[in-house]
Amino acid sequence: MKIGVVGLPNVGKSTLFNAITEAGAECANYPFCTIEPNVGIVNVPDERLDRLAEIYNPKKITPAVIEFVDIAGLVKGASEGEGLGNKFLSHIREVDAIAEVVRCFEDSNITHVEGSVDPKRDMEIINLELIFADMDSVTKRLEKAQKYLKVGEKKYIDEADLLSRIDEHLKKGLPVRTMQLTEKEKETVNEFFLLTSKPIIYCANISENDIGKSNKYVDAVKEAAKVENAEVIEICAKVEAEIVQLPPEERQMFIDELGLGDSGLKRMIKAGYNILGLISYLTAGEKEVRAWTIERGTKAPQAAGKIHSDFERGFIRAEVVSYDELIACGSFNAAKEKGKVRSEGKDYVVQDGDVVLFRFNV
Repeated sequence: MKIGVVGLPNVGKSTLFNAITEAGAECANYPFCTIEPNVGIVNVPDERLDRLAEIYNPKKITPAVIEFVDIAGLVKGASEGEGLGNKFLSHIREVDAIAEVVRCFEDSNITHVEGSVDPKRDMEIINLELIFADMDSVTKRLEKAQKYLKVGEKKYIDEADLLSRIDEHLKKGLPVRTMQLTEKEKETVNEFFLLTSKPIIYCANISENDIGKSNKYVDAVKEAAKVENAEVIEICAKVEAEIVQLPPEERQMFIDELGLGDSGLKRMIKAGYNILGLISYLTAGEKEVRAWTIERGTKAPQAAGKIHSDFERGFIRAEVVSYDELIACGSFNAAKEKGKVRSEGKDYVVQDGDVVLFRFNV
């Protein structure tokens, strides 16, 4: 999973990126401090792996990973090349989801590129720039499809129809992710690599003084996000940056004292999994305890294919026990003796937290 961290200049984007990835990207009080995208690959925190490791004592523990990309700040006119426009937009095309940092705090010492704090306006600026870029892409693709139709290529009928609907939707100022599409149409849209088809998380960046309090700016973000069914998380980039400076064993204590519940990283990953429809299943043995990320609804052979294509091709069955039942029984063999391990075939849909042993022919 690759998440692009975007936002207007000086909204706390790189500060947040550094806090969640500990990547050390440059942060400064001026626009375009980030030019080339910074990349941070982090482990997905999963306490289940630690518990399984206590049972199996493996040589290796391998969590799922997530890649965050800190993309240059966007300004009005980016779709026409303003600021780092075209470069910025090309970097967004490469990610699976967008995390948009929205400034929800007042601070006279930190310049706002638009001159005032107004999260709804900021969200509209970015959405419109992405919409304008998509309109350009759709127009070119539609012209191509219509040209093929004129010479009798009937297979382009559905594509031209879909592109026309997308074009109309974009002209209303609405992102593609808000369209009602069939599963087949969603697959086709994915092939278009449209910016506004990507799911989005709005990260309302608040001040340290506003943690646990109501905030009119955050309320505005939540209201605007309702229109597109987007995820919203409140986050204080400054505090998150302080948390990562602490020794690992002290971090949770600090988080609890502030009443945050979880770190910004955990909350962002949870939101990312949710908007992308992802889950993790687990494999466990003496060699390795590992988490594997798959799309919700994935069947056993395709889940096995995540490990190796041979597993999918030669799939026989999957021996499955839920994580909770395995922990309660104390071992895989004990779970088997108690009848908690199920033998599942090709139609089984793998669930989050399943501990799976795949049987296959080479």
